[in-house]
Amino acid sequence: AIEPPQFYIPATASTLERRPRTLKHGNTFAVLDHYGDIGAVEHSPEGLFHEDTRHLSRFELMFEGHRLMLLSSTMRDDNASLTVDLANPDLYRDGHIVFPREKLHIIRTKFLWQAGCYERLGIRNFDDVRHRVRLSVNFAADFADLFEVRGEKRTRRGTARIELADDTVTIRYRGLDQRERITRLSFSPKPRWLENNKASFEFDLEPGAREQVFVTVHCDATRPVRRGEFFVGMREARHAQRDGSKNFALVETSNDILNLILCRSISDLYMLITDTPQGPYPYAGIPWFSTAFGRDGIITALQLLWLDPRVAKGVLKYLAATQAKTEDPAAAAQPGKILHETRQGEMARLGEVPFRQYYGTVDATPLFVLLAGRYFERTNDRDTMWELWPHIEAALLWIDTYGDPDDDGFVEYFAEDGKGLRNQGWKDSADSVMHEDGKLVEGSVALCEVQAYVYAAKRHAAKIARALGKTTLAEQLDHQADRLRFNFEDAFWCEDLGIYALALDGDKRPCRVRSSNAGHALFAGIASPERAARLAETLLSRDLYSGWGIRTLGASEKRYNPMSYHNGSVWPHDNALIALGFARYGLKAEALKLFTGMFGAIQYMDLSRPPELFCGFNRRYAKAPTLYPVACSPQAWAAGAPLAFLEACLGLHCDAMRDEVRFDHPVLPDFVGQVRIQRLRVDNSQVDLLAQRHAGDVAVNVLNRQGSARVITET
Repeated sequence: AIEPPQFYIPATASTLERRPRTLKHGNTFAVLDHYGDIGAVEHSPEGLFHEDTRHLSRFELMFEGHRLMLLSSTMRDDNASLTVDLANPDLYRDGHIVFPREKLHIIRTKFLWQAGCYERLGIRNFDDVRHRVRLSVNFAADFADLFEVRGEKRTRRGTARIELADDTVTIRYRGLDQRERITRLSFSPKPRWLENNKASFEFDLEPGAREQVFVTVHCDATRPVRRGEFFVGMREARHAQRDGSKNFALVETSNDILNLILCRSISDLYMLITDTPQGPYPYAGIPWFSTAFGRDGIITALQLLWLDPRVAKGVLKYLAATQAKTEDPAAAAQPGKILHETRQGEMARLGEVPFRQYYGTVDATPLFVLLAGRYFERTNDRDTMWELWPHIEAALLWIDTYGDPDDDGFVEYFAEDGKGLRNQGWKDSADSVMHEDGKLVEGSVALCEVQAYVYAAKRHAAKIARALGKTTLAEQLDHQADRLRFNFEDAFWCEDLGIYALALDGDKRPCRVRSSNAGHALFAGIASPERAARLAETLLSRDLYSGWGIRTLGASEKRYNPMSYHNGSVWPHDNALIALGFARYGLKAEALKLFTGMFGAIQYMDLSRPPELFCGFNRRYAKAPTLYPVACSPQAWAAGAPLAFLEACLGLHCDAMRDEVRFDHPVLPDFVGQVRIQRLRVDNSQVDLLAQRHAGDVAVNVLNRQGSARVITET
């Protein structure tokens, strides 16, 4: 028997079998099947979740005790609601059909708003005779903590009780943390029969007659139930969504499929973005990571920066507000360190899992400083920089002290089997850092990409310091970055492999394996220019490039497994960052290759939605990529990947400090003839642009300009 790693997400069946539909608003999300049901199959991750607790574990619509027939299941383009069309099946009695199929049409409309799930059932009789029909809803609330749904076992749980009223069921759960969590189901009209786990309605339907049923499920029972809530909630939800996205730039291309992908990605991003007291924050992904993650939020904000810098500001201010101030070994907290993740569920509140406010990540702190610098360049927002400066200083101090305990100039973490995460980079699986013989690294680990992030952090911090009049500190930071770059090249470059080592172990021995981590050295700019082309060649070799994208681990490595989470799979966000790195070093053909491969993969995905990851098998002619069974979808940094690919190919830089929009040697793939960008804001200016591919280059034209911003194309 094999003991699974801690916080492993078990899979006895693929979530992809159910092709789930997802809705989200604020701290509430729903994972539904194609019918709009929950829990029709046991042991699924489906449910209505609020603050990391499952408030509905079953919600199944039945017709005369049978499941209805699915006609269609459609998400709105903006993810605001799910619409499901259903029809009655044939009903038999004594071998004879007593109710022919497809005489009743049932349309379900569901959406989330302010900790509630709203549903309208529309029923219409298309038969030419009268029918008496019975519809019922089977429901249950197990109040499972999200980590229980993920597979964690608990020896004790709280207690639940059910209260019935004429048209309302209230299910109360008092957890071991003494917090009461409540699910309240309200029905209109009043059910004919109402039980602890079932509401039944009966209708006499004349030919052509219609009826409606409204069901509201509140996860916050302090909210009063109001008449007409469905229509009020839908109107408010759509207004809020429209207001939340009105300031970002619009992108449209000449390729209809790419437009679908971009539309879905942007809709997913704004669905995942959650309002916090500090501003908008993109939650990482559904179902497993619908909360604030430091690393994920930062990378998503970087991907969105050219379109909507407000998200970066919200991420920076949230992470500054939650930055660690004291040491707490149980939470992996140290002064100046940036948050890894936060949870609100019962298990986190009790300390059964360490993630209530957890800091077990080595890369979020330098990435925080990097994002601050990129945001400042994008907006010239000096007031926010002054506000963030104490937090930037604290992060820099953590990098130089706690982050580098042996004072060798490299930031590292200690891989140990404890209550938290063993590995603390973005590849945080227990088996993701190894030597070429496959042996897992023990002791201190200095990851390749983390040194790159630190280099970029110090470069950006120097620019901020210089702009704020801290010239001496700026010079010190630039000097530290120069020294780190020199030492990095010396310690990490593997000439015979043509790549930077994955990591250094506790004895400073390089992990000589080919991995995608090295591509982040290009993204952050630490790689030497003379080695960039060689590194790109290695990353795009058959060992690492699957035809869809760059694998996390090379196919020749001992631990390669194309079906693994981090040791051979393909991640869209990983490839997008590498594409940005290629573009940074002028490797535009290589960036185009990554964009083209990923575009081909996403075309096959349900809803044209890039998933968290997919398997790293080689691309086969006329066949789709192989999906990963428990990937989050949507996932924020996967949704941001198409935007980053477009940014990389166009060489797009928005620089408010210089009052300019710059296109650095723009290129477009063969499947895109032109890209139109509207409402692109730079400081106090706004421009509409058209990038058009010709035989050998891409021309950029200004269609409209308000303000003084210059548009510069470098060819």
